[in-house]
Amino acid sequence: MFKRILLYIVFLNVFLAVTPAQEVITGLQSNYSITSNGKMIMEMRAMSSTDTLSLPFFDDFSGHSVFPDNQKWTDNYVFINNTYSDKQITAGIATFDAIDNSGKMYSTANSIGFEADHLTSKPINLNYSASDNVWLSFFYQAGGLSDAPEANDSLTLQFLAPIENKWYSVWRTGGSLDQRFKPAIIRIANDRFLQKGFQFRFINYASISPNLSDPSMIGNCDIWNIDYVLLNSNRNDADTVFADVAMTLPLRSLLKSHEAMPWKQFREVYLQEMGSSIPIHYRNNDLNTRNVTRNFEIWDVYRNAEAYSFSAGATNIGPLTSVDYNANLVYTYNTSNTDSALFRITASLKTDNFDPKGNDTLVYYQVFQNYFAYDDGSSEGGYGVNGLGSRNAMVAYRYFSYVEDTIRAVRICFNDSFQEANKREFDLVIWDNNNGVPGNIIYTREQVMVEQGTGINGFYNYTIPDGVVVNGTFYVGWRQRSESFLNVGYDVNTPQAGKQFYWLNGEWNQSQMPGSIMIRPVVGAPLKITSVKENYYKNKNLMSFWPNPATDYIIINPGELQMHGSLYITFIDLNGQELLKVPYTDRVDISSLHDGIYFLVISMNGQPVGYNRLIKIR
Repeated sequence: MFKRILLYIVFLNVFLAVTPAQEVITGLQSNYSITSNGKMIMEMRAMSSTDTLSLPFFDDFSGHSVFPDNQKWTDNYVFINNTYSDKQITAGIATFDAIDNSGKMYSTANSIGFEADHLTSKPINLNYSASDNVWLSFFYQAGGLSDAPEANDSLTLQFLAPIENKWYSVWRTGGSLDQRFKPAIIRIANDRFLQKGFQFRFINYASISPNLSDPSMIGNCDIWNIDYVLLNSNRNDADTVFADVAMTLPLRSLLKSHEAMPWKQFREVYLQEMGSSIPIHYRNNDLNTRNVTRNFEIWDVYRNAEAYSFSAGATNIGPLTSVDYNANLVYTYNTSNTDSALFRITASLKTDNFDPKGNDTLVYYQVFQNYFAYDDGSSEGGYGVNGLGSRNAMVAYRYFSYVEDTIRAVRICFNDSFQEANKREFDLVIWDNNNGVPGNIIYTREQVMVEQGTGINGFYNYTIPDGVVVNGTFYVGWRQRSESFLNVGYDVNTPQAGKQFYWLNGEWNQSQMPGSIMIRPVVGAPLKITSVKENYYKNKNLMSFWPNPATDYIIINPGELQMHGSLYITFIDLNGQELLKVPYTDRVDISSLHDGIYFLVISMNGQPVGYNRLIKIR
């Protein structure tokens, strides 16, 4: 299904200003997962060890950071993810593209060709002889679920000769539409490389489209994905098969229709909205049949308690075989919370002890807050309607309110554009239903400006002060005020299932794109956008906790505060949005939070009594 994304990227090579209006997908010009974490990761990388590494050197990129492991790599230009491909052999890939380590397109980007991402190993002790048979292997893919590199683009591998302090190119491949992950293995037998202090690095050479009239459509391009890098001795040229059973594709929502939705809405339709299985995808990368046990756990994060767990038993899996398995689920999300909920779903494989273990477990957080979402929060492209006749074009996404509710805001993820070309006005619109397509306009806010959010995923809140009452089917979207491309975030991993529409030439059309635009209606009580500086930095106690930065949990020291009554701990992002609120405890699980900076506020009987800043890392 996701292969079709490549067909639409072909639009980027057409002179769209003189073609009829149409839907278009383009590459990103920024990556919010990187921009929201870059400074913090740079500081941590500066403090990391610089010791020379010993063999074996191995990385399958199954960690939880968006940046490479700073214990193995010296730079942070590539994007570690599990969403830019659907053919990875293990969970986690390193993506090379045209976006730098600040999350922006390279300033040197041009249509002729430029040097883009690097991935450079730390110094390695290769004080070996040629007879020790040292080989470097890896798997690589051109394109994945995003723009494939052209024939003149390339992925290059270089080796450093430590004594000469000189890099040598030893392997190169040009762009291709072949979407398979292919193995490559290179012997290291030259004495200039068999030295202590050896390094290797990958470099991609990219080029942006030369024939686009609208700068807002110039986006990320020429994608390469790398997986399963192994450098070791006593190998041979056929040693590209690994005794490893691993998870591959990410876990997804256990809801049938949504990635996230309000808790009160879910409780109205939980029998029809709750999925009947937990889909997982895993692969035997070995040449031998292997036995694997599938285990599952659902954890109520707010209550800090296990909600449900089970084993799907053991099974054999054949050599070099991928498995799509649906584990039967007889549980429905349930908790004592009344306004929101958060559940952590863990799927793990029990495999042989010699398997690498980092890729055996996947985690997904099911969010029930004050918004509806079809997207997973990760933007792989940009969406818009462009071309002649697209002035006044409209785009709408269909939602359903199972009980009467009030829309308080619409969150939209707008991508950065080349030279800020999409910094223009549009009309925010909400429609009622007319036989399966948008009907009457029930709300419009004219001449609002495209804004890039500064939060964790780049969503910007367009508030609706008086609210809009909805019950049943409604549509949320926008109306263009020009023929230019608005470049809205596009998630290629979550199919829109016929819910997305665009209006041209006097009629509504069902979108033919395979993913989801990143637009989320916010419902419920009036929003309370909190000014953190005004409310939490004055006359409040600075709370101490450790560790900071933290990954999975923090331990709070209340100091001299007398803690009594109704106590809660709230985590607020830099926009003042409340993301997590849990009853007070000395040990707090923060694993559900994305990487970033948060304010931690402790309240007693509804009043803030302490605060501090938290840096969350993976």
